[in-house]
Amino acid sequence: MGAGVASARVAVIGAGAAGLAAAKSLLDDGLDVTVIERGDRAGGLWAQGNASGLSPAYDSLHLNTSKGRTEFADFPMPEDWPDYPSAARVADYLARYADRFGVTDRIRFGATVTEVSRSKGGWELRAEGGGSGTYDAVVVANGHNWDPRWPDPGYPGAFDGRQLHAHDYRSPDAFAGKRVLVVGMGNSAMDIAVDASYVARGPVLLSARHGTHIVPKYLFGRPADATGGALAVLPWRLRQGLAQTMLRLAVGRPEQYGLPAPAGGLFQNHPTISDTILHRLTHGEVVPRPGIERLDGGRVVFTDGSADEVDVIVWATGYRVTIPFLDREWLGDDVEELPLYQRVFHLDDPTLAFVGLMQSTGAALPVAEAQAKLVAAYLGGRYALPSPAEQRAAVGRAHAAAVRRWGARRPMMRIDFDQYVAALPREIRAGVRRAARGAAVHLPTLKVRS
Repeated sequence: MGAGVASARVAVIGAGAAGLAAAKSLLDDGLDVTVIERGDRAGGLWAQGNASGLSPAYDSLHLNTSKGRTEFADFPMPEDWPDYPSAARVADYLARYADRFGVTDRIRFGATVTEVSRSKGGWELRAEGGGSGTYDAVVVANGHNWDPRWPDPGYPGAFDGRQLHAHDYRSPDAFAGKRVLVVGMGNSAMDIAVDASYVARGPVLLSARHGTHIVPKYLFGRPADATGGALAVLPWRLRQGLAQTMLRLAVGRPEQYGLPAPAGGLFQNHPTISDTILHRLTHGEVVPRPGIERLDGGRVVFTDGSADEVDVIVWATGYRVTIPFLDREWLGDDVEELPLYQRVFHLDDPTLAFVGLMQSTGAALPVAEAQAKLVAAYLGGRYALPSPAEQRAAVGRAHAAAVRRWGARRPMMRIDFDQYVAALPREIRAGVRRAARGAAVHLPTLKVRS
């Protein structure tokens, strides 16, 4: 099917940044798009108070990648915005993006997808609240920062105080006058520890078994990620060495602040981006603790034998990747290990595509935009995939390289931001050449609709 000749019905699941980018690109290619969104507004995780109940956005949340490295290329953020806008501004930006490109009118709000299955006629989608039907293709863009991961197995003993996951944190009011322990070393853990330190009773405790690199939002007067694109041509190990040297010169090592040593290199384990955590550590308002050994009523006992009285534990322990509407036939035993060509196309049926199912070393929005353009080029008939054997070989090479760099932690999902965003336009051009050579067997087989 050629772009503009016919209109295939495509369902996009989710109206967060990934779903909006997918819908925009599909509309650009003349496809008939329905976006199915559980909440009452566009914006996904950035839309605090969304009726979906899935947004983890809290009052103090801001971008941890600079706006110039986060914005959609097709819709730059306003020049007068700060380098690191608030979550509220990002949510407004995504809503305006949806309006600007005609996506909002295609969204079925208040609809929850319950099942997606393959039939002879296409993809059968069932949704509560609207959007059910048969589609020629499905784009999964439901995000993976909404299903909280709690410690599993839990720690020995019992805790008498309050426990919450970072997903449920909104403001520090709940910590006023309380003795607070935050568990984790990611961006949310640092933000919450800093917020709580202004209202808590005594210093906030910050516990982690493994360390990470702490990167301030500004280095040498510029956003810390500003040089990333310029260095992307270098091998990642060389880039990592240069970046770690710059970081040590600017702020020192995490161990100097009492934090555990990083478990890997700066470009191997996602760093934590924070200007304020080091400030609160040096002032004694946040105090490091090692990993937890056990819970003991109103106390928490740590692996070094120390113990502290605690009223509230905040588990900033990340999220599970969950796609509840697809069964094991399509996801396998572990969705984190799902092999996808270019992290987009299902190897058994590329009319099932994924946007945003990755873990990037940088911002998510440009990655979603690049993936969306690839999906649209394929479903619009301009781009031909390589043969199934070539796709599987490419996935194998990418996985092996990821294991060498990142080890066993979600290697199938990992991408290098700069290299990946630069590679997908080249892949589209290669697929256009394949299509021109008559590789029709690897073009989508979609119904022609008037």
